[in-house]
Formats: sequence, C-alpha cells, structure tokens
Amino acid sequence: MILLADKGTTMRTSLITAALTLIPAAAFAHTGAGEPHGFVSGFAHPLGGLDHILAMVTVGIFAWQLGGRALWLVPGSFVLAMAAGAALGMAGVALPFVELGIAASVIVLGGIVAFARSAPIVIAMGIVALFAIFHGHAHGSEMPLEAAGATYAAGFMLATALLHAGGVALGSAIGRVADGRAGYQLGGALVALAGLAILANTI
Repeated sequence: MILLADKGTTMRTSLITAALTLIPAAAFAHTGAGEPHGFVSGFAHPLGGLDHILAMVTVGIFAWQLGGRALWLVPGSFVLAMAAGAALGMAGVALPFVELGIAASVIVLGGIVAFARSAPIVIAMGIVALFAIFHGHAHGSEMPLEAAGATYAAGFMLATALLHAGGVALGSAIGRVADGRAGYQLGGALVALAGLAILANTI
C-alpha cells in the first residue's frame, strides 16, 4: 500500500513538474521574442505573452474536464482555427478587437474551468476556435519580416500544442492532488482575474 501511494505521489509530482516547465515567466506584452527566423521565432511567440499562455493552458484543462474525445478535439480545434487566424494576420487582413478578443478568451475560459461548465463537444470546440482566431491573428501579424511563413507557423503551432498538453497534465494533477472541484474553482478564478487585468491594460 505504501509503495502504491509513493507511485501515485511520484506520478502527480511528475505531471505538475511537466506542466510547469511549459509555463515560463512571461510579461503581458507580446514581445516577439526569439531569433528572427522561422521556426524558433514562431515557437517563442506564444511563450512571450502571459495572455497566450493562460488561454492555451486553460484550453487543456477544459479539455481534461470534458474528457473522452474532447481531450484531442478541443485542443485540435484551437490549433486549426489559430492557424486560420494566423494566415489572415500574415496576409495583412485586418481583424478588429484582436487584443480584446485575446483578453476575453482568458476571462471566459477561466470562468468555464472555475464553474466546471460541461458542454457538448461541438459547442466547446466552437468556443475555443472562436478565441483561437484572435490568438492566431496576433501570431501572424507579429511575424518577423525575416521569418518564413510555413516554418514560423509550425513553430507556434507546436508551442501551442505543448501548452495544451501541459494544461491537460495540469488538469489531471489538480483532480488527483486535492479536491478537484475546489482546485478547478481556484485555478479558473485566478485565470479569469488575470484576464481582467489584461483587459484593463488593453482598454
């Protein structure tokens, strides 16, 4: 019994550690950090803004809460819609209220996780896809001039997928380490509050 408990503790610790290593210290501003070429710059971009990190990790937690096929369908819909938004940004197509949309995504996703709102998978996919367009547009419009579009896109899509995976791992850890409902409520509320702070800086 002690051995089983130790294995469970080790697994939980590993999940939390894996999730936290995907969340670097980041500033609110989009810095476009990274070397100004292709993949590296694209990979770094989602990690350079707290708003992006919070939204993408929270998508993973939301997917974990829904469970089943949502574990890959919800993050997958985010990545695909983000790619579409990025294509618009790279092409110079204007999209209104991008920063407001990004801030709103953090608030809404945090609220959904806090209140453990279940939804049909199609609705969940639609919600995250809508917000993903704004995140993608920010990535695309802020692409360095020297970067190649395809490799830049591959970089930020991979970074996004890893953040989603971190969110899934974190969602699993929250549910296992303590009272899952209380953990989700606290985490979701903190994310939503951070979203309000981001919104205040945006308006």
